[in-house]
Amino acid sequence: MNFIHSILKLPVKYRLNKLEKLSKNPKETQEKVLFNLLNRAQNTEWGKKYKYNSIKKIEDFQKTVPINSYEDLYPYISRMIAGEKNILWPGTVTWFSKSSGTTNARSKFIPVSKESLRSCHFKAGHDELCLYIKNNPKTKILKGKSICVGGSFTKINQNPDIFCGDVSAVMMKNMPLLGRYIRRPSLETALLEDYEKKIEKIAEEAIPENVTSIAGVPTWTSLLIRKVLEKTGAKNIFEVWPNLEVFFHGAVAFSPYKKTFHELFPSPNMHYMEAYNASEGFFGIQDDPSREGEMMLLPDNGVFYEFIPINEFGNKNPKIYIMHDVEINKNYALVISTNSGLWRYVIGDTVAFTSLFPHRIKITGRTKHFINVFGEEVMVHNTDTAIKEACDKTKSSIVDYTVGPVFMDNSNRGGHEWIIEFEQVPASIKEFSEILDNSLRKINSDYDAKRYKDIALAPPVINSVPKGTFYEWMKKRGKLGGQNKVPRLSNTREYIEEIKEF
Repeated sequence: MNFIHSILKLPVKYRLNKLEKLSKNPKETQEKVLFNLLNRAQNTEWGKKYKYNSIKKIEDFQKTVPINSYEDLYPYISRMIAGEKNILWPGTVTWFSKSSGTTNARSKFIPVSKESLRSCHFKAGHDELCLYIKNNPKTKILKGKSICVGGSFTKINQNPDIFCGDVSAVMMKNMPLLGRYIRRPSLETALLEDYEKKIEKIAEEAIPENVTSIAGVPTWTSLLIRKVLEKTGAKNIFEVWPNLEVFFHGAVAFSPYKKTFHELFPSPNMHYMEAYNASEGFFGIQDDPSREGEMMLLPDNGVFYEFIPINEFGNKNPKIYIMHDVEINKNYALVISTNSGLWRYVIGDTVAFTSLFPHRIKITGRTKHFINVFGEEVMVHNTDTAIKEACDKTKSSIVDYTVGPVFMDNSNRGGHEWIIEFEQVPASIKEFSEILDNSLRKINSDYDAKRYKDIALAPPVINSVPKGTFYEWMKKRGKLGGQNKVPRLSNTREYIEEIKEF
């Protein structure tokens, strides 16, 4: 292990220097990425349709190629799944990331090319390690094992030569040998479809290992930690894994889970590092530990980024910006073109820039996941911030939450109904609700205006549900594990009513 530790640290300095240079020149870097993509795809069906060989400027690309949703690209993707070549990306794409897509109930199949695995997902994973080593030069992370709590994969019925699964499962199945050596659990266990059985098996395989890092979604990782503690009878996880030093997390904002994980990892020396690793690509990494929730956007990972101001999203001809044009503290819908053949694809996430050069982002929500029934324009980052403040001030912690509207009628004002599963229940739900409400009013002027003297919006209604409620609800929906996550906000009462049935 010491030999591996030494070898893997050799390219760290080179890559960090290169990242620093690229982050200072996002325009030139992104232009190079785009024209590499266009050159590679010019002889595909899509490339010929939009005359990629004649595009000379970014503006030409934006004028020629339309903004696309998944539904727009699905006729091409379905042909790729059937085994057709040279459709959206050259050659045959045999791997697809299955995304539940919190915007609707239907699964999405996102193409994952060999180029994307190599120069986006795995390259960004290496960048994550480089940045961690930079910030923690005395780390011993490479002298132990890394536990990954990921999803599963399966064959697609209409074509046995095509495979799909959660993006983490696709990466594990294609991981280089050295990565497989460092990672645990075994591939067989990691790809189990039964998530309850998977957690049980991961715990069994991981307990005797020298675990130095864990990677996964906070929700499912907390289940694993509790399972390990249950099996070992240990008081805390460091009695099992004394050299554990970092939790790499993503898929959901970490702030609502922070108190829970500080209880699970009771050590001031434990590190936390966030990544923006989606089904469509690996886009960002937390490069500065002091900037919680902020991630450096990777400029050279085979992804060309565009940004639509959220107030123009859905317009026929919205203003569209590239990296060097954006402004800080403004919400944008993220649009990507990738080396898997997603062209000007609306990923569904909204982001805001917190710094420029390097360009850092925070994920603020989803283009379809917000509450704006009464003009309050509440986004996920608003509710995450408010629930964290309420937890901190009431010494409580949560497992998960979701929020929906309470519609006006002849006798009632409108409002918001929250369903919260607490890990540590506050002494007073009323006090928790008041702090939550006041926090939202501080950070969202539209919400504050609607709450003024309770004229348009009544105070929030908080429903505390028993432990295990969200787990059982997600299980019923067939959305356990991987990057499946509880939908935070909705303009309808669909999720609220479903959960209340429990």
